[in-house]
Amino acid sequence: MAKLFSFGFWNSVARLILRNRILIILLIVAATLFLATQWKNMRFSFTEANLLPDDHQANVDYNQFLDKFGDEGNVILLGVNDSTLFKPKNFLAWKQLTQKLEAYPEVDYTISISNLQQLKKFENPSRFEMVPFIPEENPTETQLQEYQEQLYNEMPFYENLVYSSHSNTLQSAIYLNKEIVNSKERKVFVLEELQPLLDNFEKESGIDLKVSGMPYIRTLNSQNIIDEIGIFILAALGVTSLIFFFFFRSVRATIISMVTVCIGVMWAFGVIGLLHYEITVLTALIPPLIIVIGIPNCIFLINKYQQEIKKHGNQAKSLQRVITKVGNATLMTNITTASGFATFILTDSTLLKEFGIVASINIVAIFVLSLLIIPIIYSYMKLPKQKHLKHLNKRWIGAFVGWMEKMVKHRRISIYITALVLLVASIIGIYTIKISGSLLEDMPQEAQFFKDIKFFEQEFDGVMPLEILVDTKRKNGVLNSATLKRMEKLEEHIAEFPEFSQPVSLTRLVKYSKQAFYNGEPKYYQLPSSQEQNFIMPYTKGFSSQENLLTAYVDSTGRYARITTFMKDIGTDKMEELEEDVWKEVHKIFPEERYEISMTGKALLFQKGTNYLVKNLVLSLSLAILLIAIFMAWMFRSFRMIVVSLVPNLLPLLVTAGMMGFLGVPIKPSTILVFSIAFGISVDDTIHFLAKYRQELKANNWKIKRSVYGALRETGVSMFYTSIVLFFGFSVFMISSFGGTVALGGLVSATLLFAMLANLLLLPSLLLSLEKNIADKEILKEPAMRIIDTEEDEAEIEKEETRNAKKK
Repeated sequence: MAKLFSFGFWNSVARLILRNRILIILLIVAATLFLATQWKNMRFSFTEANLLPDDHQANVDYNQFLDKFGDEGNVILLGVNDSTLFKPKNFLAWKQLTQKLEAYPEVDYTISISNLQQLKKFENPSRFEMVPFIPEENPTETQLQEYQEQLYNEMPFYENLVYSSHSNTLQSAIYLNKEIVNSKERKVFVLEELQPLLDNFEKESGIDLKVSGMPYIRTLNSQNIIDEIGIFILAALGVTSLIFFFFFRSVRATIISMVTVCIGVMWAFGVIGLLHYEITVLTALIPPLIIVIGIPNCIFLINKYQQEIKKHGNQAKSLQRVITKVGNATLMTNITTASGFATFILTDSTLLKEFGIVASINIVAIFVLSLLIIPIIYSYMKLPKQKHLKHLNKRWIGAFVGWMEKMVKHRRISIYITALVLLVASIIGIYTIKISGSLLEDMPQEAQFFKDIKFFEQEFDGVMPLEILVDTKRKNGVLNSATLKRMEKLEEHIAEFPEFSQPVSLTRLVKYSKQAFYNGEPKYYQLPSSQEQNFIMPYTKGFSSQENLLTAYVDSTGRYARITTFMKDIGTDKMEELEEDVWKEVHKIFPEERYEISMTGKALLFQKGTNYLVKNLVLSLSLAILLIAIFMAWMFRSFRMIVVSLVPNLLPLLVTAGMMGFLGVPIKPSTILVFSIAFGISVDDTIHFLAKYRQELKANNWKIKRSVYGALRETGVSMFYTSIVLFFGFSVFMISSFGGTVALGGLVSATLLFAMLANLLLLPSLLLSLEKNIADKEILKEPAMRIIDTEEDEAEIEKEETRNAKKK
């Protein structure tokens, strides 16, 4: 059965490819053109990645909040820490800037020092009205200084809304239309309208503007992702083509490989568009991943073609044997790599599921493209020149192979001790790993918008909204005096934490109304008593329903209220502590039979999503190990061989996890991918080595040592080649400005380097030390599928080729 599959199937495939070259090329061109038409369906993500399943309680709470109040992250903040803003010229420029912003249809309204409203009491009839805080069109410098003093000393309502409680920093809030917050229109407005307007203001006034707020952060962050896709692709092409040329010293071989992987990249974008998936931080990695993973396919195929040419000089026979002999090996290695990515499909996270689907599809696709394009293109070209075959002597890495053989032969104890020390150290490091659920941690920290985030954190105690939804379970329940006092008590508790800003809610407006009732005296900025409410109530008629602040923090029925605070960039552990503390206070203040409270917001969702993904990490990695173990069991039909083969692949994962602990790299959505990706790729070397070892055992009459050294010499070179390509290919991601992508590239590169050394040193050492237990003919049975051809297989291929020649 194995021979039938190996010879019959792959010979048929080879004949099919070489006899239908024009048709296959036309089909590839047609498929590429079709997938290119799907690029228009690619969507760039305009929101933070939602890492939780749709039916998770945190998502349910968040969606309920959105139903009541719309998107909570619709504010863009402008910050100024410059006393010259209160000079008449600069103040007028600031006022004109605010007016221009309000004129945009994308902007609902703005709150700024130049258009600030002050609540005032009027008689005949009794009423409150919002009047301009600075009524003059062109105030003098003296007037502006007086208004500045009044703002800081007499208007606590605007503390941390317009002015900082820590310094003289002022901020303007631009409230975007909630319909465009998660759409392309937001990106167009921020990049093409807002940014040039603010740059022009800075240039003309000389005032340094700080800009932040979730819509702004999301837009610039997603634009950085878009910009980096092109950089990654070019860098991956550049690095892999240089390494490829260094190995083969052939321009045409390099060009053929680059064409192949470029088509693979076009297909990757096409698949994303065809499935209507968003381009996120994760899916943006797939095109360069295809280049990095596709180049080893090209190395195997072109290397085999040149070996065959050197052996007998017959081009047709060489191309036939490239497909027949290398087809199995490349298929198996690509299947195991795809399996590592495919495990993400089984998670409930939409983000990871989409990444797993697109990556696994395109890894199989790049295998198919390599197997079709390379033999067909070479079939139309002249035979390689002798200078192109010089690299086959491999003299330049002879010393490396000799060193490996010497280590395995004489230093096995040293290898085991080193592996044991690494294992113990890794376990210690693993216990120090932290989990990070920070929304901002992976953002480019050298970017100006990230520096502005830190400015707002310092001045206004955070930019990431945390929302508390209060359900009073009755109409107009939020206006009840007892409810307002409970809300105020919770807000005072939240304000005690330096990680949170001063909360904003209906209570601010109610306090302000009492202050206005007492003619603006700051000492009366407090909740009114029941008796005072009776006096104040007549003044609020005809006022409350029209004010932006009230409608933003109370729903139309008066049943629901929101309390908004802004968080600093804190990690998962700290966030969990604070959340637990706030919940304790909530349960004390709000009786469960009268109130229903939920806590939500993007930052909280992201933190819970990170914890959820960490749990899924164990699942996805376990599935990857199980899938590949089953696959190897089917191929080698030996349980002991499976155990031996998993050891050198699991140790590098543990070493990497230990490195993360010692280097302070936390577990987060980006670094979670490292383990499944690296395991799926590194196991390829094990398959190659064990397949060659099985072949050597048979050829050497089951002499263990001779077989191990023979396998090491034969596979060491190709494993070195591909590992070098993968190492430098994944290192490309380290040029990213995103911390998570840098960590992903560095960790996968390090893991693959450890895996290569483990497969070339630890695996053969284990085979030699356990020779009596795993080399028995009954235990190491005939494999279900041939990966590497034996001399018998060569004879079979010769017979098959002879039969085909006679038929012709």
